[in-house]
Amino acid sequence: MGKLKTAQKMPYVLDTKPGIYYYCTCGKSSNQPFCDGSHKDSIFIPEKVEIKEEKKIAWCGCKHSSNGAFCDGTHNKL
Repeated sequence: MGKLKTAQKMPYVLDTKPGIYYYCTCGKSSNQPFCDGSHKDSIFIPEKVEIKEEKKIAWCGCKHSSNGAFCDGTHNKL
């Protein structure tokens, strides 16, 4: 119910357009790094992220970043 799944031990580096995104925090989404509702019936909720300008983003893939949805290199220590 509350077990975090590491989606991958590297970031998802994506060219990202401005908009609202819902980052998967449980690691179970089949649409990584974004939420697809797989967290249902768990303690996890997606993180709402607003991107204001088009840019390349390293979205956290390991789900352990201390920088929320964004990679901070923690995957190198797993």
